[in-house]
Amino acid sequence: MNTMVNHIGELAEAGERMIERLRRKAFLPESRKGLNVRFGIAEAAQLLGCSTNRIRMAEDDGRLPPAPAGGNGRRLGYSVEELQQMREVLGASPARAPLDIPAIIAVQNFKGGVGKSTVTCHLAHYFAVQGYRVLVVDCDSQATTTTLFGFNPHFNITREETLYPYLSIDPTQADLLYAVKTTPWPNVDLIPSNLELFDVEYELAASGSDGQSVLAARFRKLKQGLADLARNYDVVLLDPPPALGTISLAVMQAANALLVPLAATTPDFCSTVQFLSMMDQVLQQLALAGIEVEYSFLRLICSKFDGNDPSHAMVRTIMEQSFGPALLPVPILESAEISHAAMRMMTIYELERPIGTPKTHKRCRANLDEAMGQIEQLVRQGWGRVEPAREEDLLHAA
Repeated sequence: MNTMVNHIGELAEAGERMIERLRRKAFLPESRKGLNVRFGIAEAAQLLGCSTNRIRMAEDDGRLPPAPAGGNGRRLGYSVEELQQMREVLGASPARAPLDIPAIIAVQNFKGGVGKSTVTCHLAHYFAVQGYRVLVVDCDSQATTTTLFGFNPHFNITREETLYPYLSIDPTQADLLYAVKTTPWPNVDLIPSNLELFDVEYELAASGSDGQSVLAARFRKLKQGLADLARNYDVVLLDPPPALGTISLAVMQAANALLVPLAATTPDFCSTVQFLSMMDQVLQQLALAGIEVEYSFLRLICSKFDGNDPSHAMVRTIMEQSFGPALLPVPILESAEISHAAMRMMTIYELERPIGTPKTHKRCRANLDEAMGQIEQLVRQGWGRVEPAREEDLLHAA
């Protein structure tokens, strides 16, 4: 092996060491991310759908503990965990009813750089803030989502902690409970990933003449395993690899809803059209093989949208004309606040205070709440909790 090829491994090792340094700097001394975000009483009341007076009355009559206060006696605000307790006491939980089917949403596009993992993590944290029970499954061996949740896939995660022992040719696990990890969010769990998950692709590619039946078995197995786990959650978010491979296909079949992020550029639009065309062909082939795929909703969401860039506006108009109501009306705006949070391996929902200006942070948070709220509405619509939006309303909003 020549020295230039050897240099690739050296670069990878140097990069991994830097990731660990960044992680230690960004996270707590015990090398685990903390969650210190708090909500004032007005925001808590809004999230619970009640008045501030109702919260204060519950604190006064002992149904809720006294509001946490700092050394100066001022309210500190409520933690996510305290919000969960308040929801239970005040009957404000948004959780699905026992007979409602959990939403299992694949966030997928074969084009890299569209913000797939960023959308997944922000969506998970948005649902968490709203009070839902969330499971995030990182199915991508690049493990960006795992990193954003505070784990270093190289140092903290072994192959045995990923989907690998369940999906491999010689499985050592009969269900997926072994892989579920708690996160700093009390109502968000994670199945992590690392580079070794890609071994599943190699194994299935090498399975020889029996490959088709092995593949079909893996599809059924992942779907069943996720369906079993989903009983404990309201929403399951799947982050598959940005390529058409065995794991991606299994994820597509295991999901019951599909969200496609795409940036407002011509190459991203063209790539997404190719992705949809490829998906159509693949799903037809799966149907012929007796593997049915059904989605309660399929939506595209424009990510990294700069409203001040005329080219973005033009491409978004093209998206609207092409995809109609399948394109969600509210795009995710390009924001320095999201980039700054990502540098700290965080989402906007984890920030205790603005990184940039308060105005920029407030605008970014309001946009994310609105954009993520569109997906929440689709989930609740599937449970029969909200009226379906009319097509003309969606087009008018767009």
